[in-house]
Amino acid sequence: MTIKLITIGKTDNKQLTFLIDNYIKRLNFYIKFIFEVIPDLKKTKNLSEDEQKQKEGQLILSKLKASDTLILLDECGKQLNSLDFSVYLQKHMNSGIKQLVFVIGGPYGFSNAVYEKANGKLSLSKMTFSHQMIRLFFIEQLYRGFTILKNEPYHHR
Repeated sequence: MTIKLITIGKTDNKQLTFLIDNYIKRLNFYIKFIFEVIPDLKKTKNLSEDEQKQKEGQLILSKLKASDTLILLDECGKQLNSLDFSVYLQKHMNSGIKQLVFVIGGPYGFSNAVYEKANGKLSLSKMTFSHQMIRLFFIEQLYRGFTILKNEPYHHR
């Protein structure tokens, strides 16, 4: 199985980029991981929030294969602790799917078309984090999940 994370817009903060890259290297020891960044939309001043969501949604959907399992990182999604998240990952690996795709949307969330295509939603917290920071948090949780599955000491129970 491959895990893919799709995000909107690049990470501007070099320190966050360094940490994200560090966890991606660690994560690739356990599973094939793809981090795909969709460039920010240009000329959004004249777009409504809904129009921006629609355009970003089209870009997100264009990155998917028909066989992908799509999970949205969404504030209204299900919350899991790290142990439960590791079980969640294991269930997906056991299901035989080829690619599990997680998406962090743009500043206004997801279009209806993306919600309709989604196979599930997860929330990392009831708190709001910047779109750039959530990338690091999520990739770290993926890494943590795999160390839990391998019973490695990174996660102290």
